[in-house]
Amino acid sequence: MPLPAVPPRVKSPPIPAATLPSQPGRWLWTCRAGFEPHLFEELAWAGAAPRLLGEVLVESEKRPAEPPVFARTGIRVQASLLADQPTEQLAESISARVLEAVPAGSLVLQAFTPDSPAGNRMADEADALLEAVRARLPPERLLEETWRAREAGATLAELCVAPGVVLVGTVPAREALSLSPGGRQRMRRSADSPSRAAMKLEEALVNLPFEPGRGEVCVDLGAAPGGWTQRLVARGARVVAVDPAKLMPELARQPRVEHIQESAFAYAPEEPADWLFCDMAWRPIEVAQLLAKWGRRGWASHLVANIKLPMKDKNPILVRVRHILTQEGGWQGLTMRQLYHDRDEVTVTAHKVT
Repeated sequence: MPLPAVPPRVKSPPIPAATLPSQPGRWLWTCRAGFEPHLFEELAWAGAAPRLLGEVLVESEKRPAEPPVFARTGIRVQASLLADQPTEQLAESISARVLEAVPAGSLVLQAFTPDSPAGNRMADEADALLEAVRARLPPERLLEETWRAREAGATLAELCVAPGVVLVGTVPAREALSLSPGGRQRMRRSADSPSRAAMKLEEALVNLPFEPGRGEVCVDLGAAPGGWTQRLVARGARVVAVDPAKLMPELARQPRVEHIQESAFAYAPEEPADWLFCDMAWRPIEVAQLLAKWGRRGWASHLVANIKLPMKDKNPILVRVRHILTQEGGWQGLTMRQLYHDRDEVTVTAHKVT
């Protein structure tokens, strides 16, 4: 099968020295610091007319059909206000804009700062503004349990407090990329976790409509030392951990863990699994081809994988990875996102229709 054509490369402009105001009606996206050029190029490829507003903030004319891989969250801008006003005055303007944009229904009110050194220093200002706006909204409309936002049909109202500007945006919770402020979905690392890898898995599962259940069979490719296997066992799953290296001793003794000490590329399951997990530090195209083989042969029903990215040509590589997984592997419902706990990598989820 021929490889897909990669669109002409798009070079993003330099990051503005001061955060630019956004335009109401456009979309505001956040990303990991240093990934602004990759998000900009994605949006340009989608014909969304991107504009770089500042560190980790990119604006687009429209919301692409496919969620941007490098976006942590996206909101439709309702107002762009200068920050050189008293908090109370800002709060009055913001609350009026929020009520005008969302005249009925439940609201989840959140505030965030750009995830950059300059933005993080404004956390106290963001908290103060959030409380001032909250006090001006009808309390009966405010949904406190953010995790219920999607099932309740709520709207996220987000305040992005950046150097010099406050951007106000909304998005229906059911369409939101993340329910965490600014898409910064911090997961806690347990004391007995062998690595930070477990936090990546936890964040990926939070964003799925369902997760591995008790007794389900999970295959964990490249499992050692066992961060993902540990979290899957804690959920009650049975895990086939595939890795030539050793697992943590307590995992190796776990009755619901079977350790296959061989290469993930050589392993073939005796029977199909419910879930396939993969967090291998390996070349992205080769990992994608391995995952495609599992999909093509019907060896698993659900996929959660972490794909490591090269230093250059990240977007062209992801075009090829997507093609390999869907066209060669037959995986469906593919999502590809750089989550908060991802670094030079992206998290992929998919399923097979049985």
